[in-house]
Amino acid sequence: MKILVTGSAGFIGNAVALSLLTLGHDVVGVDALSDYYDVALKRARLERVSSFDRFRQLELDIADRASMETLFASEGFEAVVHMAAQAGVRYAADNPHAYASTNLVGFLNVLEGCRHHRIGHLVFASSSSVYGANAAMPFSEHSGTEHPITFYGATKKSNEMMAHSYAHLFGLPCTGLRFFTVYGPWGRPDMAPMLFARAISNDEALKLFNGGQHKRSFTYIDDVAEAVVRVVETPAMPDPQWDASAPDPASSSAPYRLFNVGNGDSIPLLRFVDALESSMGRVARRELLPIQPGDVPDTAAACADLEAEIGVSLRTPIEVGVPRFIEWYREYYSV
Repeated sequence: MKILVTGSAGFIGNAVALSLLTLGHDVVGVDALSDYYDVALKRARLERVSSFDRFRQLELDIADRASMETLFASEGFEAVVHMAAQAGVRYAADNPHAYASTNLVGFLNVLEGCRHHRIGHLVFASSSSVYGANAAMPFSEHSGTEHPITFYGATKKSNEMMAHSYAHLFGLPCTGLRFFTVYGPWGRPDMAPMLFARAISNDEALKLFNGGQHKRSFTYIDDVAEAVVRVVETPAMPDPQWDASAPDPASSSAPYRLFNVGNGDSIPLLRFVDALESSMGRVARRELLPIQPGDVPDTAAACADLEAEIGVSLRTPIEVGVPRFIEWYREYYSV
């Protein structure tokens, strides 16, 4: 297929583009190369895919309506993998307009392009942040998500609702993927695994919020990329069992569905730190701090639907994933 991947210089988007290219698909990548974090890292990621003849990279902002209309009109995409977003939970508190522009207006431009050019399947990134104040563990796609506690989570919840409306009104097959704490080689420098690795390397204290008592579904990037690729190749269909009198949030009478994409094992944060220390051969200094606004104490992903419908299991343990991450970290940063 010819596939558009937005956010192709981002952590997950780049890994997905590489997997699609390896399987023989044609990929057009789009990324604004924003300076939210190190642009040099984004360009280095793009070097991983630029050697493929079937790959082209375009630098544009998905919030630019005219540019997106031209892109869809000229390319003839068969599927779209939408990974572009203004990321970061805490950054949203001070920069909400950046999130509204990219995550809402940008997503609308993607939906409109898919609608008018009869795209066969839109796969888009949501987030475990949509669960917000929901404390029922493990998080299930069949549970309600009406109480996001960050603006970032609110924009991702909005994306799910916007996509469903297009699936219902225009028959656009849409699959939303709720990602859980993705880590691994080429990861984001603003996320905990990279922040911790850098602190340990520099003999700086790890800032452990909530006294380090968080638990997270740490999910290895290769598992995530495989899941996304398999989802792309399996378009959403209407659920014939869907009941409007008892609506299931995870599916619909329209061609729409939601999947959690996370490791089924929720790991204590301190155990993850232990794995980093073991891989780096150094003991970290730990600074225990109060929980931050917008943080949830724990996350745990229920992924039975993804495993049953798509046939993929996200089970790489941290004892395998963390050493691979640290091997890349040492090489890339010459540590």
